[in-house]
Amino acid sequence: MMQNSALVCGGAGFIGSHLVDRLLADGHNVEVVDDLSVGSLSNLSEARALGSGLRFHHLDILAPEFSELISIRQPSVIYHLALLPPSQTTTSEFLASTSLLLAVLEAAQKHKIKKVVVALPANLIYGEVHARQLPVKEGHKPEPMGVAYVMANALVDLMTVYRESYDVEFTALAMTNVYGRRQRPRDGVVAAFADSMQKNKSPVIYGNGRQTRDFLFIDDAVDALSRAMTKGGGLVINIGTGVQTSVQDLWNLMSASTTLGERFEPARHGDLQRNSVNATRARIQLGWAHWTSV
Repeated sequence: MMQNSALVCGGAGFIGSHLVDRLLADGHNVEVVDDLSVGSLSNLSEARALGSGLRFHHLDILAPEFSELISIRQPSVIYHLALLPPSQTTTSEFLASTSLLLAVLEAAQKHKIKKVVVALPANLIYGEVHARQLPVKEGHKPEPMGVAYVMANALVDLMTVYRESYDVEFTALAMTNVYGRRQRPRDGVVAAFADSMQKNKSPVIYGNGRQTRDFLFIDDAVDALSRAMTKGGGLVINIGTGVQTSVQDLWNLMSASTTLGERFEPARHGDLQRNSVNATRARIQLGWAHWTSV
């Protein structure tokens, strides 16, 4: 097994590319696996400039070559960031995510890789949460339980089985609404608002704008991922600020120096009314705390 080595599935994406930057800066050798269906090589331009510790593999996780790569490179840890999109997740996306996770876990089990770290959207792990239960703690079960909740938590159950049966350790980070450089406008409201401002166009707010989110800066998210390399085994760990910010307040803050006005459209099916997480477990298990506020 290569010392100080990591393999990042989805490493050319938004979160993945920032994690690659951090791992390289910390002295790790990094293998990136990405089929570029969502990610982009341009996201890795800074990583490539850092030196020779980076290898990129244009590869589908479901291809036989993925397991062969794991066998050859023997990373210390596999980061799996090519899982669920943060919103509007369909049944087919859940099924695809299950197949991808199985491929990662099978490769880890077969080739004796001891640690898998995954990032999951907290909104899918917990669903709609009553205001009095926010910020939500790990283990919360919504009533009634929706399909998204059941399927997202089935991924955690799958990792638990591989941990107990095959000694494949995991840490699952339940992340809130991550934002920052390289995020596509379609993937986050902060990026969407920034894109509208850059184009001098009025942004769309779905619903009345009073829905709240727990906005997590990318550097804070990556710091948690880095710490999870050796900590938090067998746990789901919330990563967020615990602070609710309404979408309307976010736009007011971002547009304070402009004359652009927002426009409203009906709320989308599946959008949560409120969201924030309790990150006490992250502080205890990872020594992590956010340092960036909106």
